[in-house]
Amino acid sequence: MPGIQYRPYAKSDEDAVIAHILAIQQGEFAVPVTAEDQPDLRAVAEVYQSGSGGFWVAEMEGRIVGTIGLIGFGGGKGGSGEGALRKMFVAAEARGRDLGVAAGLLAILVDHARAAGIVGITLGTIERLHAARRFYEKNGFVPIDAAALPEGFPRMAVDTHFYRLEL
Repeated sequence: MPGIQYRPYAKSDEDAVIAHILAIQQGEFAVPVTAEDQPDLRAVAEVYQSGSGGFWVAEMEGRIVGTIGLIGFGGGKGGSGEGALRKMFVAAEARGRDLGVAAGLLAILVDHARAAGIVGITLGTIERLHAARRFYEKNGFVPIDAAALPEGFPRMAVDTHFYRLEL
């Protein structure tokens, strides 16, 4: 079985990460989105790897097969920080319990969030991503109404379903 390596994103990963994410968004799920629609993908250090956030990749046989990002927000002076989970994409050949790529990426993100003092992780997704929604629920995320999103949550216009994990 091929080994999976997890590591923080590096600027040199930019093109491979964009290709990985677009292949899943456009090719697999027919989401009409481009790299230009996602300027955060060309600004990972600024958007994700600042403050309490982070961005990680999973590699198998030298290629990126998974990504996950955390945007830290809220929690001004003395307040408790919040986290927004973004850009969790696992290539079809790396999905499932056998390799555990999604679970491995999520564990890294949650450990990082706890260490950074984040009290809850919130995410948005869309109706058709049934397997993703099941994965989040199996991993302790609970569905929440859009009205219950934490103040300052960086909501994406396309998202219709929201989940939260209290840490």
